[in-house]
Amino acid sequence: MSDTTLTQRFCRLTTDLVVRQPRLWSLVRLPMRVIFDRLAPQWDELRSSADAYAPYEAALERVEPPPKRALDLGTGTGGAAFLIARRFPDAEVVGADLAERMIEQAQQNTPEDLRARIRFETADASRLPYDDGSFGLVGLSNMIPFFDELDRVLAPGGSLIVAFSGGAGTPIYVRPERLRAELTRRGFSDFADFSTDPGTALLARKRTEA
Repeated sequence: MSDTTLTQRFCRLTTDLVVRQPRLWSLVRLPMRVIFDRLAPQWDELRSSADAYAPYEAALERVEPPPKRALDLGTGTGGAAFLIARRFPDAEVVGADLAERMIEQAQQNTPEDLRARIRFETADASRLPYDDGSFGLVGLSNMIPFFDELDRVLAPGGSLIVAFSGGAGTPIYVRPERLRAELTRRGFSDFADFSTDPGTALLARKRTEA
């Protein structure tokens, strides 16, 4: 069995485990960080296909209202964060990732015309260093969702995107039924599904305050 296959299986098992029992993330955080630190030098090549961000882009087109601040979680080398910044030219964008080498590469990749509006930071998605309601948009592409933190940092009425570039074949993947159930319990609504074959994405809106 190849190293790539083993890595993909580990990512899938980790995702299934952590979505069911988020407290177990502490047991797998380090190996996941090591995996993605090692992948950083080749990440842009691995994500170079034309449809790598297609489901994410499809969902972005439906985001209303335009956010003033946006967070791209599991940003990797920054591809999705750049899409947000270009889609919403008045928004401040933060890209966060657990892997330091991914963040270093994202900083190197940042186009000059976006540098004033984008910053990249190392952060653990299970304990984000951001205030409650900090963002009008939070996006994840091929990323384990920590639902309580997503709910906490997203402003009332804000939009959430959860995208998987390879659909059900993505190593890090959560079924749409599970996503909807977890988000509904936290007051999310206005769900919209997107399919770009094979990619998929879910767009949801956080409840507004009474």
